[in-house]
Amino acid sequence: MRIVQFVSKALQAIAILAATACFGTTAFAQTDQPLRMADVAPDMVAGANNYHLGSGDQIRVIVYGEDDLGGQFTVDGNGFVSLPLIGQVKASGFAAPDLEIAITNKLADGYVNNPKVSVEITTYRPFYVIGQVNKPGEYPFVNGMTVLNAVALAGGYTTQADDADVYVRRNGTAKEQEVPADQTTQIYPGDVVRVSQTTFWKVVTVLSPIAQAAAPLAYLAVQ
Repeated sequence: MRIVQFVSKALQAIAILAATACFGTTAFAQTDQPLRMADVAPDMVAGANNYHLGSGDQIRVIVYGEDDLGGQFTVDGNGFVSLPLIGQVKASGFAAPDLEIAITNKLADGYVNNPKVSVEITTYRPFYVIGQVNKPGEYPFVNGMTVLNAVALAGGYTTQADDADVYVRRNGTAKEQEVPADQTTQIYPGDVVRVSQTTFWKVVTVLSPIAQAAAPLAYLAVQ
């Protein structure tokens, strides 16, 4: 009899918690409002001269009058590009104009007289979408990318997704920020976008093992 009462109370508690999560999610919500884009935008803007290069970016280097010294290059995992004649040049963290200066200085150091160099970003490093989307993974970045575009590329939300806000970890940072899941939230190269579960599904996920463990006891108690 005690087993029946225990199982009954446990199942009632599970039902109450699930119902609370479904109809009273505000009780679980954070009191802080999600950050707007202006609060979390990095100091780099894709397509602008202050965009900071990183691993995975592809650039075109032109050395005027020296066609053999230019070409298409990719910033490697260590943040370098390997160029003809002068070898490896640090690129990660540099804006395109700064990299032009670095390459110019190396070429001028005994290789080319009065070199003139141009650096253009041809392909930005990818961004990533994880969590409650149908096709999580790596996606190519294009200018003007927003959270809505990113989620659409990743196959849209799953049935368990919280489609009000997402979590974004900016490239080069360790902490993710909660931001609105709308067209105001810009995505940048290297960002990781995480779509979380709704509070209801979070509670269900936590309680599911408890319910599974209680089910055999309930079955035995009624035999």
